[in-house]
Amino acid sequence: MVTYRITPVDLHAHLFEVGVSISEPTANQRVALPVWIPGSYMVREFSKHLQCLTARQGGKSVSLAQLDKCTWQVSSKGSRPLELRYQVYAFDNSVRMAFLDAARGFFNPTSLCLRVLGQEDAAHELELVAPKTIAHWHVATPATALKCNKNGWGSYRAANYDALADTPFELGEFWSGKFMAAGVPHRFVVAGAGPGFDGARLLVDAQKICETAIAFWHSKGGKPPFKNYLFMLNAVHEGYGGLEHGNSTALICQRKDLPRLGSARQAEGYTTLQGLISHEYFHAWNVKRLRPAEFERYQYGSEQYTELLWFFEGFTSYFDDLLLRRAGLIDDAAYLKLLNKTINQVMQTPGREVQSVAQASFDAWVKYYRQDENSANATVSYYTKGALVALCMDLSLRQAAGGEAQAATLDAVMRGLWQRCAGGPMAEADLLAVLQTLTGRSWAADLQAWVHSTQDLPLKPLLMAQGVQVHEDPAQLAQRLGIRTGPATGQGGGGLTVKVVLRDSVAEQAGFCAGDEWLALDGWRVHAIDDVATVLAAPTSRARKPVHTALVARDGRVLSLALAPAPPGTTWRLAVRDATKVAQWLAA
Repeated sequence: MVTYRITPVDLHAHLFEVGVSISEPTANQRVALPVWIPGSYMVREFSKHLQCLTARQGGKSVSLAQLDKCTWQVSSKGSRPLELRYQVYAFDNSVRMAFLDAARGFFNPTSLCLRVLGQEDAAHELELVAPKTIAHWHVATPATALKCNKNGWGSYRAANYDALADTPFELGEFWSGKFMAAGVPHRFVVAGAGPGFDGARLLVDAQKICETAIAFWHSKGGKPPFKNYLFMLNAVHEGYGGLEHGNSTALICQRKDLPRLGSARQAEGYTTLQGLISHEYFHAWNVKRLRPAEFERYQYGSEQYTELLWFFEGFTSYFDDLLLRRAGLIDDAAYLKLLNKTINQVMQTPGREVQSVAQASFDAWVKYYRQDENSANATVSYYTKGALVALCMDLSLRQAAGGEAQAATLDAVMRGLWQRCAGGPMAEADLLAVLQTLTGRSWAADLQAWVHSTQDLPLKPLLMAQGVQVHEDPAQLAQRLGIRTGPATGQGGGGLTVKVVLRDSVAEQAGFCAGDEWLALDGWRVHAIDDVATVLAAPTSRARKPVHTALVARDGRVLSLALAPAPPGTTWRLAVRDATKVAQWLAA
């Protein structure tokens, strides 16, 4: 038995104290803290926040030796119980790590709980201890309670370390509400909600999302693969994201995006939050259970590679907004607007011609989570392009079915995979096998073109065939120039900050660099991209000057750059052309 005793020992210093009791240690027992958390594919080095590690056995201090960045060996002897104690600094206000201050606590066990090597499959217990100053706080967690007080402080049990690692904990004075979906209890807790928060509406809408997802995966009357589910939402001034777990999710959103009392119109930010809820809930099936074969058993000490994130994250990204439409939370036009945004994001990323979406999946550990000024030129997102691969597959299936054999849809593919793999590990070969069974043909060439190459997807003909009109509108100036900009910098309102210079653009050819402060164009001061547009629209510019003069500040120097006229460009705008065909797709 491995038992953890966790105490929020110092709120202002952001310290959790952790005690680990190992009832039957081995000689020279080794312990290690994970370096990453499943669902977030980047080595985050949780051990950098661990301090003051000590060990005792039989009432006496025992020496420790650190073997690497996250592993220790204890000089334990015999089988007498071994006690470890240490502290963890917790001030990462995200869904991935641990946080503690005077208002709130949160942690994933991967950030606090050392693995006892060799005993990962043994039962694990966790005791959460409340200091008197915060005894009034409540605890929310999907973990199985053993003995807890009314506020949730007490003991919890996990079948093994994997199960423990999959149970985040929320501590504080949060809002809480409950609902049932397909007969299964669901709970929603919200930390940091401001005045006017409409919790009742959030519950109603979340219930619609959950019931739609359950109906997607299971036949009428079917039950989800969990007995209860917990949403843990942290509302902050700035922030967005989510992390899936087996029967819970940790979410973060902007406070202003929460539903508001008395607001009849649904704000765009709330739709984004609903999409996040839908995305992470869908993951309870697609990645937590139906998961890459490479993730059959998590390896917490190093990277764990797969080429399938385009499926597990990308296909989930396709269905998250689609299920909002099916749940009646958005209409066809709103859905197409969201899809439109995804298409333009991919089409305006030069990296799509450099990196396949399968490569993007494999490189997530060093590229996706470590974006820099060149990422748009060298990489493509397995979320966005993966969603478009799902779109192409779904529309191709529907087009082949001719509106009759409705079993041949991506819905049926997902359910077929769930049945084929028994809700467990899968490989790309399983996807191909299910597609072959449903359609009677091989899809290997399609996946080779869409997933393993860098050629563009056949989006336009497939959308047109499904009743969607594709308009090509004039591109915005920043896209035509090939730059992405940020807020002005400097004293008293500086120039326009260049964040990204896109490959083969006129900005790159002129010599713009990421980090430049664009000061002036043709002798006129610029503070925003609209100022640039104004100068270019002036009569002298309309006469088609062969070259414009841009002044930029770089590394303390002012440079003059020769900027050619921006070429024409287009951006996509989707609209309903055939309402019947669109409804057959979106309201399926």
